[in-house]
Amino acid sequence: MTRTFRIGQIVPSSNTTMETEVPAMFRAREAIRPERFTFHSSRMRMHKVTKEELEAMNKESLRCAAELADARVDVMSTACLVAIMAMGVGYHRETERELTAVARANQSLAPVMTSAGALVDGLKTLGAKRISLMAPYMRPLTDLVVKYIEHEGIEVIDSICFEIPDNLEVGRRDPMQLLHDVKRLDTAGADVVVASACVQMPSLPAIQRIEDMLGIRTVSTAACTVRRMLDHLGLEPVSPGAGALLAAR
Repeated sequence: MTRTFRIGQIVPSSNTTMETEVPAMFRAREAIRPERFTFHSSRMRMHKVTKEELEAMNKESLRCAAELADARVDVMSTACLVAIMAMGVGYHRETERELTAVARANQSLAPVMTSAGALVDGLKTLGAKRISLMAPYMRPLTDLVVKYIEHEGIEVIDSICFEIPDNLEVGRRDPMQLLHDVKRLDTAGADVVVASACVQMPSLPAIQRIEDMLGIRTVSTAACTVRRMLDHLGLEPVSPGAGALLAAR
């Protein structure tokens, strides 16, 4: 029988993208591989992408981990990058330890990850040394993301931020606009372009097109999250049309 895996995400209440782009990448994989997937979420309250709201939201993640443990998901991930990165360099490791402890206390053996850690891991998997990125955040939060990534040993050549404080508005942004935005991004000498250093800013339809246009490997936080989930599940990390990190070998 074909096995079905349960994908669990801890999602900001105003996020509308990770529950669309992550399933879309898994569905694309289902067209070429036998495994099947279902999707399950628990939500944390958040409206504005400010440091204060992010800090308050992070406190809810432990409750969410317990709820997903009850569903016996096969892998569990947070779905907010900046909430982790705004808390200080390397914070995704602490978060993963705390959430894992909650999962285990609730009889779940699922691997636990974060989208922030997934982006870092995805860049390292590609051997990236120098990157350029795009993000929707206000400049101070974008600078924290840049600092976080650079602390992991990856130089950020350039970053563009669109300064959209309302998380719902971020989710409504046309992903194809990124094809024009990336032309303003300095990518000279970049190993990898991050089309969306944010789980809420849609980018999936644009990732492969940016990669083909620039001739530079291109990822998003969502694509890195799917790659890390597949790695945790011990499955071949492929999904057509989602950029180099999920390309068939």
